[in-house]
Amino acid sequence: MTEKNAITISQIMMPYQANIAGNVHGGEILKIMDNVAGAAAGKYSRANVVTARVDEVQFLLPIYVGAFLSCTGKVVYVGNSSIEVMVSVDVEDLSTEGEPRKALSAFFTMVALDRSGRPKKVKPLIPETDEDKELFEIAEKKHQDIKKKKKYN
Repeated sequence: MTEKNAITISQIMMPYQANIAGNVHGGEILKIMDNVAGAAAGKYSRANVVTARVDEVQFLLPIYVGAFLSCTGKVVYVGNSSIEVMVSVDVEDLSTEGEPRKALSAFFTMVALDRSGRPKKVKPLIPETDEDKELFEIAEKKHQDIKKKKKYN
């Protein structure tokens, strides 16, 4: 994928990642998604990053052993030290001629850290395309809503 501020990792799902019925464990998928979010945020910020938040995750399709999984993370919003990464998972059955299908997606909030482990200021993100601008606005609104909720926790 050549899209700016995005990274894709692909792999075939293996038996050790699944239950006895051949369904890949959700935790295995979330681990892959977290790794992709971290890679995208780390590449963007040029810093160590940690996961601060994961939005609602809803599986749209089952993922089975042998499926070809492609997980894409794209930086869509940057706060002061936080980096919002939209992560989507596409799944493809390699035994058919079918197209990849979206299995799930979620927004991951990552925080860039300096060498002392403290939040580090990150360069601002300047959205370029209409889609980038729309995703930026969605993530910015979510970011503001979360900040408001934190006041009451």
